[in-house]
Amino acid sequence: MFKATVSAPVHPTELVESVNRAITNIFPDAQLEFKDVTNRQCLLIGTTSMDKLRELFMKQNILDSVRAELFNGRSGNRIEFRLNKQVAFVGKANFGESSLGDIHVSIECEHTEELIYWLAPRIEQGAKQ
Repeated sequence: MFKATVSAPVHPTELVESVNRAITNIFPDAQLEFKDVTNRQCLLIGTTSMDKLRELFMKQNILDSVRAELFNGRSGNRIEFRLNKQVAFVGKANFGESSLGDIHVSIECEHTEELIYWLAPRIEQGAKQ
């Protein structure tokens, strides 16, 4: 069992709908809320599952990189990482930075290592381990 929270800044030059689309391309069940944090900083924030993200990681065949990134972002019972918002807009997952800000993902989980291996399983000779 885990709780995943996603958030992304909405810059004055961006449409809320575009940022919403970037997030829901990766997290289609995200229940997002628009927050006007300050008059120059807005945020879309909500909770979601990780099913689509896992599917994208597997389809893009980047599991080793994903595992390394997730282990780097692990601290106690939390895993944090950032996804490129512009890449997410076209329905792909990438950890690179975006000039328009990133999608921040924070996952709270008792068994972080198990979750990491579920999101990015080891695959050798075409078979999952």
